[in-house]
Amino acid sequence: MKVIVYGASGMVGYGVLRECLLDPDVEQVLSVSRRPLGQQHEKLTEVVLPDLTDQSAVDFAGYDACFFCLGVSSAGMSEDAYRRVTYDITMAAANPLHEANPDACFIYVSGMGTDSTEQGRTMWARVKGKTENDLLKLYAHAYMVRPGFIEPKHGATSSTTAYRIAYTVLRPVFPLISRMKSVTSTEQIGKAMLALAKHGGDKKILYPQDINAVR
Repeated sequence: MKVIVYGASGMVGYGVLRECLLDPDVEQVLSVSRRPLGQQHEKLTEVVLPDLTDQSAVDFAGYDACFFCLGVSSAGMSEDAYRRVTYDITMAAANPLHEANPDACFIYVSGMGTDSTEQGRTMWARVKGKTENDLLKLYAHAYMVRPGFIEPKHGATSSTTAYRIAYTVLRPVFPLISRMKSVTSTEQIGKAMLALAKHGGDKKILYPQDINAVR
């Protein structure tokens, strides 16, 4: 299996990339991100794009799955700016991959609270909902992953300062938090996304309990 990972420099993407590199069924991984990852592996190829709305430099031919983990906090952003980062960049990857391989699997890391109606009051939830809906229309094999609290494992760290501080404060109680149904980990998200790409799943939208149940 050949896969593409977006956002591997972020916390979730780091975890997904790690599981891809460890999985013997994955023979090639293409990382697409804004900056170099700073790691090397025989399976790994990188494309660095300062402007991710223009992905003409990416050759999508031959890839079986895309794990789209790129995202930003909506704090302080206008709806138009957040839409450009969240919706436009995602579809800039989804459309050419679909043209190259309509049977590819596209898995999108969204979030709990996403608004599938696209009509709610919360800006980020509407934009995420629009993104999810259009991906589900485009791909026969598309899955929306909506994690809640994510436990970082194996060196994964958030690129958002506030989140890093929160994780540092909460680290001593991770063993207790991890027992909650709304909690998953970077490792389990990566394993679940790989399993969905390989075998599919009954649910198109997966919450933490669903993510943790995928094997």
